Amino acid sequence: MERLRSDWETRRVSRRRARASENVPLLLATGAEPRPLSAADLPLVTFTHNDAKFLRSFLAHYRRLGISRFIIVDDRSDDGTVEFLTQQADVDLWRSPLRYKEARRGKLWREALMARYGVNRWYVSIDSDEYLVYDGCFDHPLPALIRQLEAKGQKRLFAPMLDLYPRGSVGGFAFAGTDETMPWQVADGYDGDGYALAPNHRFLSLKGGPRHRLFNTEAELAKYPLLYWDADCSFGISVHQPLPFARNFVVPQGMLLHFKFFSDYRDKTRAAVAQQQHFGNAEVYRRILGHVEEGGDLNFLYPGTRQFTGPQDLVAQGFMHSLWA
Repeated sequence: MERLRSDWETRRVSRRRARASENVPLLLATGAEPRPLSAADLPLVTFTHNDAKFLRSFLAHYRRLGISRFIIVDDRSDDGTVEFLTQQADVDLWRSPLRYKEARRGKLWREALMARYGVNRWYVSIDSDEYLVYDGCFDHPLPALIRQLEAKGQKRLFAPMLDLYPRGSVGGFAFAGTDETMPWQVADGYDGDGYALAPNHRFLSLKGGPRHRLFNTEAELAKYPLLYWDADCSFGISVHQPLPFARNFVVPQGMLLHFKFFSDYRDKTRAAVAQQQHFGNAEVYRRILGHVEEGGDLNFLYPGTRQFTGPQDLVAQGFMHSLWA
């Protein structure tokens, strides 16, 4: 019965939302035609805006996991992002006259690029401040993980976001990104409790974490960053609940380490509020800014804070399941 309800919801949402991504204007920064993917390639699709500090560690992390092509949309960065990415041989850098908000928070870019590079293949689809980990990820790269998923009949990986933060006053923890230092080497704290999982007919909704605890936000943490993309797929209403919905009901087998808070968070938050590109005209960022203006520097520490030392922590604590067990 639940499968029938999910299938019905998929048809209803698919009918309601036309695929506007078919005519999304995108152009390679080089002006050339995109290089086709080989059957052996494993591509990653993302977009970025003034996140130059993450680029070196981001590329290093995903190269280690087996990504062979980075398909990136730059959303008008002016911090050296474009100059750095155009020098990377495994990066296809795209530009669009649409801003992030106009592209439905990046969904139209993702769908358009996946259509261009080809369906019936696996993609990693994430944000530029998200680092996917799973049990044994540094010994078993993504192609091995995909083989495990296929053996289980799964077409996507459920890997919720886990917000990491410095264990102390945030203003004292800088992340420069000038080398391949990983962000969790600076921000290694996370909430060990306070999460609520609420399954519905579309996906497994998950909320909680430090942003909810301090700012009373309702940010959705559920994500499916590794997907087998075929003609039935779209991001529909949100990347948190991709279609077809029936594929979304799997246990967490990975986590997306998510990094928003380093010493530059005030400037980043003010910029997000001014640009109003994020959901609800950057309502979450407005709450953060209001909290800072009232209470001073941020400090996320509380008795339930845990220290991240590796993916094995998250398996042991029940945040995710191992595919190798």
